[in-house]
Amino acid sequence: MAKIEIKNLSRTYGKKGSKTEKFYALRDFNLSIDQGEFVTIVGPSGCGKSTLLDLLIGLSRPETGQILIDDKPVEGPALDRGIVLQGYALFPWRTVRKNVELGLEIKGVPRKERREISDHYIKLVDLAGFENHYPYELSGGMQQRAAIARILAYDPDVLLMDEPFAAVDAQTREVMQDELLSIWEKTGKTVLFVTHNIEEAVGLADKVAVLSRSPGAVKEVIDIDLPRPRRIGSVRNTPDFNLLYHRVWELLQDNREPAGAAARLPAESVADKIMPDAVL
Repeated sequence: MAKIEIKNLSRTYGKKGSKTEKFYALRDFNLSIDQGEFVTIVGPSGCGKSTLLDLLIGLSRPETGQILIDDKPVEGPALDRGIVLQGYALFPWRTVRKNVELGLEIKGVPRKERREISDHYIKLVDLAGFENHYPYELSGGMQQRAAIARILAYDPDVLLMDEPFAAVDAQTREVMQDELLSIWEKTGKTVLFVTHNIEEAVGLADKVAVLSRSPGAVKEVIDIDLPRPRRIGSVRNTPDFNLLYHRVWELLQDNREPAGAAARLPAESVADKIMPDAVL
């Protein structure tokens, strides 16, 4: 049984400046992710990647289709899913430890147990010694590690990651990629990772899902048969990596049809109330 099953998913929004026209952000979207898989998603701008994460986290609902996690429909936010954003989203008035313990506090975990759990994950993301630092005292990479530790601490089954390393420099990005792989290997979490970076997509993943231009749908899923444990720096110059990289690149190049080709439908054929974009 798949951990995540996305079946015939469609999501529409109102067209700006029109009271009648709607456009599809996602249309007939299908994707299956097994327990413990690391799946990356790439696609052209505007193909619905963030809308997909919005639906997966439960902040929005589809017009048609469904998302199942452990064969149960997603009907709203829940602690079986955690999301890591590009912008870190740490609370500036809370220390690293207090940020990491936030989800545990919400769950009502006793203080002593919270301390033990936060110690474990702070060490796991290599922030030991920075427990009492505030976000403004940390580098961008350190803040992102704290954000990852915060999600891991309350132990969600699924990690959703929306371009989490896009805001850091290239050297820090590679370090963070390798650290994420190490954490994933230790925890066995199911990961869905959105990125615009083909090298990152291929280097991290078990599978790369390449999306079509709007309306977004899965164009092809590519199996990444590179050895594990894996570090991006050690595989990026191998022939197998280069073949996979160019396969993804070619699929993205095939997406270059006119931007105005997005599908539209009459307002009366969609749900009466369209929820706005959630802020991701």
